[in-house]
Amino acid sequence: MDGIMMYRIVECLQSGLPLDQNLYEGCFWSAVTELSGKSIDQEGAPQKFPDFTRGNWKNTTPLNIIS
Repeated sequence: MDGIMMYRIVECLQSGLPLDQNLYEGCFWSAVTELSGKSIDQEGAPQKFPDFTRGNWKNTTPLNIIS
């Protein structure tokens, strides 16, 4: 999947299109590794996932990447 995501980033940059991911989504995906490590250290305990948008994710305009 990383290859597809990287391809899409390059495609957007070359075509002058907005990226499919914003800053908050980047933070979200980056947090997965840290929280997974904490879960492993705590014998698989669920971890509270931070809401980097403070609830504003509900107001995010969908991307028009699917025609």
